[in-house]
Amino acid sequence: MELTLVRNATLLLEMGGRRLLVDPMLDPAGARPPVADTPDPRPNPLVELPRPAEDVVAGVEAVVVTHLHADHLDDTAVRLLAPRTPLACQPPDEERLRERGFTDVRPVAGAIDLGGIGVARTGGRHGTGAIGERMGPVSGFVLRARGEPVVYVAGDTIWCDDVDEALAEHVPDVVVVNAGAARFLEGDPIIMDAAGVIETARAAPRATVVAVHLEALNHCPLRREELRAAVDEAGVGARVRIPADGETLRS
Repeated sequence: MELTLVRNATLLLEMGGRRLLVDPMLDPAGARPPVADTPDPRPNPLVELPRPAEDVVAGVEAVVVTHLHADHLDDTAVRLLAPRTPLACQPPDEERLRERGFTDVRPVAGAIDLGGIGVARTGGRHGTGAIGERMGPVSGFVLRARGEPVVYVAGDTIWCDDVDEALAEHVPDVVVVNAGAARFLEGDPIIMDAAGVIETARAAPRATVVAVHLEALNHCPLRREELRAAVDEAGVGARVRIPADGETLRS
């Protein structure tokens, strides 16, 4: 299994003889305004892709979209992806994805087969309190291919019971967490911070944790070096990978 971090939460996964694209954010740097009500109002994305967007989508056989915020599916991705590409999503997003031109949308209520890759949906919490409610539903997905590591893409979620239960149920070998500590001027983080990554690693003591969703959006203050220092101090750093944009991990 090969996992490549493209940028933010965008992943390329080579598993089961298939090439999967997860949460494609392919806009050029500065294409969108800053996330509002945040302390660092710079246009998004903050950084360019490590390779041309056309190269990212080349050969992609299926897509997984955890939810519909623009940093997980943007206009460039919609334009470049073939409308007939099989696309797995959470059920509430099916209609909007079809409205955006995708014709082979496969909502995952429990589990589906995606071209020979097993896909199971998990829950999550995109923040706490009223802010978490306003962020809307989010999901994670567990991906399985015969003879290969089980990959759990947790999606835009804080550390919560949903994540703990998914780890216990699916026992993944690789856990991908969105770990930029995204937040607004008020309230708690809406995705994992360093403490959430540490909790995840402790709850999955045999898994490799891959931390992404870093240094690409104006409302994500946690930097890679800060996260590295935190997980090392907590004693879980040997199992936490923090890839650079464009880096490929093999398992």
